[in-house]
Amino acid sequence: MSVVAEVPGYIQVFSDGSVKRFLPEIAPASTESSTGFKSKDVIIDPSKPVTARMFLPDNPISVADLPVLVYFHGGGFCIGSTTWLGYHYFLGDLSVASQSIVLSVDYRLAPENRLPIAYDDCYSSIEWLSHKARSDPWLDKADLSRVFLSGDSAGGNIVHQRTEGEMADGAAGDVKMNDLFWSQSLPEGSNRDYYGCNFEMAELSPVEWSQFPAVVVYVAGLDFLKERGAMYAEFLQKKGVKEVKLVEEEGESHIYHVFHPKSEATHLLQKQMSSFIHSF
Repeated sequence: MSVVAEVPGYIQVFSDGSVKRFLPEIAPASTESSTGFKSKDVIIDPSKPVTARMFLPDNPISVADLPVLVYFHGGGFCIGSTTWLGYHYFLGDLSVASQSIVLSVDYRLAPENRLPIAYDDCYSSIEWLSHKARSDPWLDKADLSRVFLSGDSAGGNIVHQRTEGEMADGAAGDVKMNDLFWSQSLPEGSNRDYYGCNFEMAELSPVEWSQFPAVVVYVAGLDFLKERGAMYAEFLQKKGVKEVKLVEEEGESHIYHVFHPKSEATHLLQKQMSSFIHSF
């Protein structure tokens, strides 16, 4: 049995189709927490399976009408989990800062489950949210007229074009890793023009684009994918999306909020996201 694809330190794919993932420290959920928030794991679809972790502030300012943030983690569609320590504390602290309920989805991973499975799983989580609103006691506090979608890296779904930043010195290793994740997650026989990879292939009418909700794109100044975020914001503006904002955190790298969930830059990001949520 040989290794057919590998990102050292993250994933190995073997010739028999088996996969070995290198996992960081995991945080358990706790409904009794001293960190300012509570968390619990829920089952979105037991047949697949798809799960999620829900976060709730310990002492919300309001006992009801909390906005809901649905979050999709990164990892090139091939690795990652809401149970990772960095995600756990970033999202828990975000629930406190934004006074919101956070539902973070553990969608099925590629290459065992290639796209569009991750998209379908994430859509299922939104359906679950509406169906469970009357049966989950935590969601008794939710205002489902204010539901926000967020994610990082693959969770925000990068596009396929090469940019100058990706061709710059020092970015080659990151680009190679990014390309491998795409090769393992795209449907068999697809290329980078697959609609999920290349946003320009999305077949939406002008009317549908005009109904697109408000968007804030957060980028990190040292991220080799920063230009993709800027391109996405510009693309939405050209399509007629009414409210699009691009925010850059200088001096930070890719998914800094996961690697450094307690940093000053991460706390600023949480405040910025909170401000956006409560503008509606």
